[in-house]
Amino acid sequence: MLPNPSYCKNSPKSQALTVLGFSKIRTVWPQSSYYTSFVHNHHVHFSRNSIKLAYKGASFMTAEGISTAMFSISQPDLLANSTRKYTMYCHITGAGTNSRDFQWSPFPTEMTGVSVIVPSPSGSKLLIVRNGEKGCPTKLEIVDQSHVAKEIHLGQSLHGPLYTDEWFHGISWNQEETLITYIAEAPPQPRPVFSDSGYRKGDSSDEDYNTWKGQGDWEEDWGERYSKKGRPSLFVLDIASGEVRAAEGIATSLSVGQVVWAPPSSSGSQKYLVFVGWLEHNGFHNTARKLGIKYCSNRPCALYAIASPFERPETDNKPVCDGKSDSAASARNLTASISSAFFPRFSQDGKILLFLSAKQAVNSGAHNATDSLHKMNWPSDWKMDKELHVTEVVPIVMCPEDGCFPGLYCSSILSNPWLSDGCTMILTSAWRSTEVILSIDVLSGKVTRITPEDSHYSWSALTIDGDNVLAVSSSPIDPPHIRYGRQVTPERQARRWTWDEVDSPLMTASDKVKSLLSHHSVTILQIPVTNASGDLSDGGKLPFEAIFVSYKDSSHSPTVVILHGGPHSVSVSSYVKSSAFLASLGFNLLIVNYRGTPGFGEEALQSLPGKVGSQDVQDCLTAIDHVINEKLIDASKVAVVGISHGGFLTTHLIGQAPDRFIVGAARNPVCNLALMIGTTDIPDWCYIVACGTEAKQYASESPSPDHLRLFYEKSPIAHISKVKAPLLMLLGGADLRVPVSNGLQYARALRERGGQVKIMMFPEDIHEIIIPRSDFESFLNIGVWFKTHLK
Repeated sequence: MLPNPSYCKNSPKSQALTVLGFSKIRTVWPQSSYYTSFVHNHHVHFSRNSIKLAYKGASFMTAEGISTAMFSISQPDLLANSTRKYTMYCHITGAGTNSRDFQWSPFPTEMTGVSVIVPSPSGSKLLIVRNGEKGCPTKLEIVDQSHVAKEIHLGQSLHGPLYTDEWFHGISWNQEETLITYIAEAPPQPRPVFSDSGYRKGDSSDEDYNTWKGQGDWEEDWGERYSKKGRPSLFVLDIASGEVRAAEGIATSLSVGQVVWAPPSSSGSQKYLVFVGWLEHNGFHNTARKLGIKYCSNRPCALYAIASPFERPETDNKPVCDGKSDSAASARNLTASISSAFFPRFSQDGKILLFLSAKQAVNSGAHNATDSLHKMNWPSDWKMDKELHVTEVVPIVMCPEDGCFPGLYCSSILSNPWLSDGCTMILTSAWRSTEVILSIDVLSGKVTRITPEDSHYSWSALTIDGDNVLAVSSSPIDPPHIRYGRQVTPERQARRWTWDEVDSPLMTASDKVKSLLSHHSVTILQIPVTNASGDLSDGGKLPFEAIFVSYKDSSHSPTVVILHGGPHSVSVSSYVKSSAFLASLGFNLLIVNYRGTPGFGEEALQSLPGKVGSQDVQDCLTAIDHVINEKLIDASKVAVVGISHGGFLTTHLIGQAPDRFIVGAARNPVCNLALMIGTTDIPDWCYIVACGTEAKQYASESPSPDHLRLFYEKSPIAHISKVKAPLLMLLGGADLRVPVSNGLQYARALRERGGQVKIMMFPEDIHEIIIPRSDFESFLNIGVWFKTHLK
């Protein structure tokens, strides 16, 4: 299902970039009467110390104690219905002092046709990737500080476009800056050729007017976002020769991603690659089906190692992926003892390999769950036949004590997350209804929250600068600000982190936006659980939370209840353009993190599977009752909106509590699980949410009549006869997660019963509805719909 943008396991991941890494943030500048939105996604890369800095004109200089940040900025172009990409630089001076100066380039530079930019470890070179479209070659450019040093054109016969998404993506320079490894689409399988006389034996690379290519065998894909994309495969580029080789010894049943270079061996004789591999046999009863992987961290995966194709000995061994072979020519499973391993990161000295695990999600079936952090000691003389022992660094937190660390919930790890001591890593994680930055001592396992505790702001680490952290903070009513974190030791006080605000042209919101949100305030509310059932664990009985954004005298203003998807995702207290837009129209916002939301401990999260349509619905009603009883809102002016599972809750609420909501809006909602089970890319999700985690044992592509009946009873369509509120339905025509038939069936049935429903269809869009014009039009219409019915 679709999580809230704030947290999801497949949200933007770290690239293997320079000495330091990247992250992603979003901001909006509404303008005009309906506030045209401009969304800026910022990726930041760092290079540091005694480096050459390229300045305007072709001049260069070498500077000690200067860090240079390169920001990659994307901005939707509504007129062209596409996304523009820019780069912008910031030079940071004053290393080792308490006063730092940030000098920004005067203007961003547009990078037309660029898919991704990856600096080398020293910062002296760039890899620029220009993915080919519609069968055109992919271009790789190696850029020195004054010119393009090499340009490599790669045709479809070698591989397709590079993966630059947030899950399979992986691009990594080796330390010598002579080789680059990356993930790209495997070349397409040969297709049969036909003429008007029938099948013509053999494949033909050239079509003439008398022949055409047929379809060939259908191949499974990884579902939503990955339809029509080739199998993720591993390649290595030799920069000097321009030669590209595919990694050998990896079975075709394995999809790969997140590749990094292992540290050079002490003998220097062998170079290894470490990557994440997902076996395609993850369908029901271990059948060969690729269940949807987007937003789904419960797909089994492991870390594998393989020799570089430019280094491997000439052997004739067959590829294996089970870790049982000691052949240097075959991929070796490094984490066979654990069901999930991803985001591999080597320590700066190369002695430790760290990784995250979603083993709790894999083992329970929940599509997201609490993460754990693990490590392996990496010998300097490691060979493929040597076993590595996995040690847990940060365990799963089941039931956190009040105010204490609730567990890890990470959507990414920086490409280089290490402070200079080599044993402290920096992570961004959900912590109840906020996002925080953590430091983790990987030797002791100690976890420390380094961002302010007395704040309703959410924080995200962008990259590391020595012992300092470049980050971004925001709240639902305060657009993002760049912050620079450093450790200080006040007199007679313990060492602590302080966060300086950075004056940045990237974050300059217009005065109009600030004035539109100046009358709002933010509170995070603790909502006690009412009527807790006897079978609940202790964590399932703990209070959940809601973020309340109040407008002026909130008790007289209409309120919009906002519900995240997942259901195992979280709405954190960060700036989100669509929510800010609704707030700017004069609405209160009640953003509910019902039980099942990550960030509150594993027991609370696991309390929801098997109880959707009841426990989560009751939590939403309890949160509304709470703000009514506190006299914070007007009970007669309440609207509700949600996407995916949030749409599931929206349509449940207007059916189960028809007199409590004036109006509703749902984006790609789940309305009928019995219909969804046979059309979605994640049929296992239907079983888990409706039947509980034990459903893994009997889930099937052909559900029994009893299961179909249960799916229907758990669905909003079972309550459709009671709906009174007008409903706006927004649907993506290319949605593979919750296919359009789900929303259309509900809307047509509602209309059949005399209900008021408006349908908006975005034929080319997917589950998220992310094409620039679709995104703009959808939240614009939600605002107009609510304004019309909440007068």
